Amino acid sequence: MNAQRFIDDALRNAHNRAILAALPELALPDAWLVAGCLFQTVWNLQAGRAPEAGIRDYDLFYFDAGDLSEAGEAAVGRRVQDRFADRGIVIEAKNQARVHTWYRDWFGHDYPVLHSARDGIDRFLVAGTCVALQPGPAGFVLYAPYGLEDIYSGKLAPNPLCDHPALFLRKAQDYALRWPRLTVTPAPTSVLQPDRTQRVTTSA
Repeated sequence: MNAQRFIDDALRNAHNRAILAALPELALPDAWLVAGCLFQTVWNLQAGRAPEAGIRDYDLFYFDAGDLSEAGEAAVGRRVQDRFADRGIVIEAKNQARVHTWYRDWFGHDYPVLHSARDGIDRFLVAGTCVALQPGPAGFVLYAPYGLEDIYSGKLAPNPLCDHPALFLRKAQDYALRWPRLTVTPAPTSVLQPDRTQRVTTSA
């Protein structure tokens, strides 16, 4: 699936464009705009909706191993939210270096210590939704470790790195209710592995 098509589609959402344009000035280490605001924009376009329709929040991942505190992450979150206060959207900034410190309390499962923001992107419950963008010197950098085909075909399949069937079904069924053309494939796809070569820089 063509990376430029995905980037062009994602950028039809004005909030995505604004966040990506401002990402360098936020100076967050290893920062990416990730997941729902990107692939849900594509689904909206396919459904004939406005690009921003029904997108509940906009997620930023960054990686700061030097501050694993909840307070530090909260301070970043406030700074990011304040930067985009005029847009009337919710932006969640999450430090992927500290996910292992709170994940079990929230979801009842252990979570590995991560080593980059991309490690966190690799682990979304629905494999095809593992996508992220960041601005680079030569254009936008797209990270899509499982490719883009599932997004455009509407396939919701579990990520083998996250063997949590109940959590997967809850997430996938919520998506399918909001975008009825999507199909849920609950059977594990254990042969699927993230491909770190799916990092593409475009001239967009």
